[in-house]
Amino acid sequence: MSDFTLADLETIVATRARSGASDSWTAKLYQAGMERAAKKFGEEAMETVIAAVGSDKAALVSESADLLYHWLVVLAVADIPLSDVMAELERRTAQSGLAEKAARSVA
Repeated sequence: MSDFTLADLETIVATRARSGASDSWTAKLYQAGMERAAKKFGEEAMETVIAAVGSDKAALVSESADLLYHWLVVLAVADIPLSDVMAELERRTAQSGLAEKAARSVA
């Protein structure tokens, strides 16, 4: 098992996004702004769903990696640290998923 984490990837994305390097996909996507980053994230989400429904494990692994990467780019563009998302997930674990979802529906 690798010691590589989403936090490691977040750091790489942030460094490359702000580098302005013309040969960096991350920098180009970051500079293109939220609309482009979000569209690419959506494309990757669909490709992940297709791989899952098609029971293609190798494609699901590959597309999941693409999805997580593009999600972190979207968070970077929005200036939202991964730690904020993790804190929200931690907060939600204090109750059952069904109770948490019901509470969101009321609010």
